[in-house]
Formats: sequence, C-alpha cells, structure tokens
Amino acid sequence: MTKRNAVRVTIVGEEYTIRSDTSPEHTRAVANYLDRTIRAVMDSGAVVESHRAAILAALQITDELFEARGDSAELARAIRTLSADVRRMLPPGKREAGA
Repeated sequence: MTKRNAVRVTIVGEEYTIRSDTSPEHTRAVANYLDRTIRAVMDSGAVVESHRAAILAALQITDELFEARGDSAELARAIRTLSADVRRMLPPGKREAGA
C-alpha cells in the first residue's frame, strides 16, 4: 500500500493540506509553481480576483501540458524512425525487434 503524505502548502495566501502519494517535496514544488503562475496572472494587471486568476493560470498550465505532450509525441516518433534506420544497418541476425 502506498503511503499518502499530508503536506501543508500556501497558494495565494490561502493554506491547504494536500494529501498525495507523491513525495512532500514534489507536492510543494507543484503548489509553488501554481502559486507563482497565479501571482504572475494577477501581477499582469488584467485580473484582480484570485479565483479568476486561478482559472487563467489553469489554462496557461494546461497549455504548457498540451505543448509538452505534443513535444513528447514528436520525440517518440523521431526515436522510432531513428531506431528503424539503425536496425536496417545492423546485420540480419541483430535486426529483431527488442534485440
């Protein structure tokens, strides 16, 4: 059974207790990233209310996630192509997938 960690974090001046299977350091890093992103939205002057800033920060972070997923998929395709190219250069006995 995985141990759930309870970590107290502060996001835009509000304290939360987050229970997670991840390490406390990871949970704090995620909370700090969210806090910085919300504050950056608020500091831009476009939004004053923290709940609206949180929604805009969530959209920004989701956009980052989608871009990272796209980059990851592109990298995986490039690796598969390179692997196929290298496999063709190997002697016939070494060309088996997973060899």
